[in-house]
Amino acid sequence: MIRVENLFKWYSRRLAVNDLSFSVNRGDILGFIGPNGAGKSTTMRMITGYLPPSLGCVLINGIDMARFPIKAKSRIGYLPENAPLYSNMSVMAFLKFIALMRGFRGRTALGKVNEVLERCFLENVRHQRIDTLSKGYRHRTCFAQSIIHDPDILVLDEPTDGLDPNQKREIRKLIREMGRTKAIVLSTHILEEVETVCSKVLVISDGKKVFDGVPSGLKAMSERAGDVLIGINSEDRREIIETFENIELCDKVEINQGCDVMSIRLCPMKGIPAEQIKLAAVRLCMQNGWPIDALSITQGTLADVFHKITESQKES
Repeated sequence: MIRVENLFKWYSRRLAVNDLSFSVNRGDILGFIGPNGAGKSTTMRMITGYLPPSLGCVLINGIDMARFPIKAKSRIGYLPENAPLYSNMSVMAFLKFIALMRGFRGRTALGKVNEVLERCFLENVRHQRIDTLSKGYRHRTCFAQSIIHDPDILVLDEPTDGLDPNQKREIRKLIREMGRTKAIVLSTHILEEVETVCSKVLVISDGKKVFDGVPSGLKAMSERAGDVLIGINSEDRREIIETFENIELCDKVEINQGCDVMSIRLCPMKGIPAEQIKLAAVRLCMQNGWPIDALSITQGTLADVFHKITESQKES
């Protein structure tokens, strides 16, 4: 659906996007993340045809954006960050105008408007002027205009910005539902949103791609991923410490002596499966009669890996 090939963008002498390539297929929800100034907004503007690339090409359903911009843009719904609105219009009037601009007329246009009013939870403000709306309702109005023509492709820049927790949950649910049949690019600073909504992740830093894969693959790059955590409720603290400090096949053992439960983190040597260390820890506890209060294998966090790979890109 979306294919980006060797995309470059210069602003005078500053290189904002540096040889970026990726693809998004039907059914994909791509979380597009990176530090401020990484080139995310520039890339999204080039994908949607609002900004021409210096080099490279963008294909929308196989259509070259540079050669056939009107045809390519008709396949896209775009929600830019801080999207402009006609503040003197009502929500209903604005969406009718957008429907007309998208080529709908009469009852078909009205049907499209009513559909997005319902899907974006705008029915109770349909007759309200846009300049009197809260930030959350204004943002939902912008979201509604991006989907009114039921596009194959959605490009969403901070789609839950300014929404309260309940509104965020509803919009994320809507994005997941639409993601079953559409190709979606979602730019966000909220890493939790990437975990809960996205099926793929693209990370850029200084205009370069530093990761392109699934969220679980990104989390697996965490230095903490694959550690074994075990909580032991026993008074034999000295013996527990001596036993676990000498456990085999671990690079590092961290012990935190809590008030009631001792928390132990076991960091496996490279190439040693976490399940093997977990089983060894359980056997030690069973052999010594130490009650296990908690047992898990850490998954790592997107925040840890995001910081690690974007900072290393800056240093290089």
